[in-house]
Amino acid sequence: MVNFRFFQGTLTSIQDFFVGGNGEGAGCYKFMSVEDGMGGIVNFVVSPTTYFVNQAIVRIGDQVTGYYDGDAPVPLIYPPQYQALVMVKQSPYQNVKVDFFDSQLVSRDGQLKLNLSPYTEIVLTNAQPFTNNPANRNLIVIYGPATKSIPAQTVPFKIIVWC
Repeated sequence: MVNFRFFQGTLTSIQDFFVGGNGEGAGCYKFMSVEDGMGGIVNFVVSPTTYFVNQAIVRIGDQVTGYYDGDAPVPLIYPPQYQALVMVKQSPYQNVKVDFFDSQLVSRDGQLKLNLSPYTEIVLTNAQPFTNNPANRNLIVIYGPATKSIPAQTVPFKIIVWC
């Protein structure tokens, strides 16, 4: 189970990130800087395995949210640098929640409960259909309106199962 943490803000820089000395990964990794507007800055290392919701192309100036493993080791530098697991380009038409959802489909932080419908698309990160119960798994949930209750409840448009 991944301890998903996130940082959101404006994408201020995108650069190539070099791994290894022989250059075989050249161009495959990116270094993205995100600023939250209150002085907070986080650098994300984006690898070929980083999942971009909706396969969105991000550009400098976009509002993004980067999710990382809060339990993974990180270098003690400023600004902090995390391995991006999931990147989301913000959209006014959808909300995204990345978290572990329990047997009742409530997120680990207790802020969102999922109510599935026959129209909820449930897929793997490779876009193939997921035919089992999505409960007790790490999920990337794309949804629209939610209730104002605690936890908020929603019928998601799409669930991506993070196996």
